[in-house]
Amino acid sequence: AKIIGTVGALQFDVIQYRLEHEYGAKCRYEPLRLHKACWVDSADEAALQEFVQRRKRDLAKDKKGELVYLAESEWSLKMAQENHPKVRFMFVSEK
Repeated sequence: AKIIGTVGALQFDVIQYRLEHEYGAKCRYEPLRLHKACWVDSADEAALQEFVQRRKRDLAKDKKGELVYLAESEWSLKMAQENHPKVRFMFVSEK
């Protein structure tokens, strides 16, 4: 499955229309309740692996294979940052 984020629900209609009419590809959307997506990394490999083990269900990879944390709420993001101080949470891809 692929995850697409947009600013505004109308963008999903535009994407769906273009996929179907320009590429002949059918698609369907299922809404996800997400607050923010952010890239994560750490200079401390053990700290990053601990984060990955604890947050497996909240992680995805972007099209470049980089690890992305999908925070369900502002609170869950804040708690992840507090509980994993050696992990960097980046809201813009630096790679």
